[in-house]
Amino acid sequence: MNHQLSIVTTADGSKTIYNAQVGELYHSRNGALQESLHVFVNAGLNYFLDQNDTKEVSILEVGFGTGLNFLLSADACTTKQINLTYTGIEAYPLTAQMMSQTGYDDYTPAELWESYLTHYPAALAGSVNLNGNCQLQIANCKLLDFQSGQQYDIVYFDAFAASRQPEMWDQQAISHVAGFVKPGGVFVTYAITGNLKRMLKSLGFQIEKVPGAAGKREMLRAIKL
Repeated sequence: MNHQLSIVTTADGSKTIYNAQVGELYHSRNGALQESLHVFVNAGLNYFLDQNDTKEVSILEVGFGTGLNFLLSADACTTKQINLTYTGIEAYPLTAQMMSQTGYDDYTPAELWESYLTHYPAALAGSVNLNGNCQLQIANCKLLDFQSGQQYDIVYFDAFAASRQPEMWDQQAISHVAGFVKPGGVFVTYAITGNLKRMLKSLGFQIEKVPGAAGKREMLRAIKL
């Protein structure tokens, strides 16, 4: 285990990772599981599926981290028989060994969990099929180095807080991400600031304030017009 990374239990009993170098948790201390479900799966994926009659969905995640957002999304799509194409961007990927210590098998069907751990190293090198419904690829690069000819239905923006990594939330970074969103696509993040709202609005998004996960009054959802 990287001595700068340690497993931490959050308020809802689910685990996350603390990065001592950044001084930040990978998820909310008020609950890793509840945050992922509320901000990304419910306000992002389920919202998009409610608005669109489709059997295919593509997601780009900025800050793949522990993979919890992917696992919950993959489980939801498998249950609904929706084909999921999922790309994560992660400059500093965790080891499969550390992934196995998160306890996320408690929230994931055994078949999906085992396939995820088995294929995780290969996903860092290219696209892999996990269970017939879910394609996963993890781009091992910094955000601004990420390039793709694909556009996505949903962006999960799950970078560390702006107070820790301001470069992930500046005009250049947000503009870069916005270019990968389809018209009608959804951008969701746990944060909501005046600056972020102004940037997304200037990039052609309609801004929505949504009730936040535990510990936060509001979060942001934006729809690309």
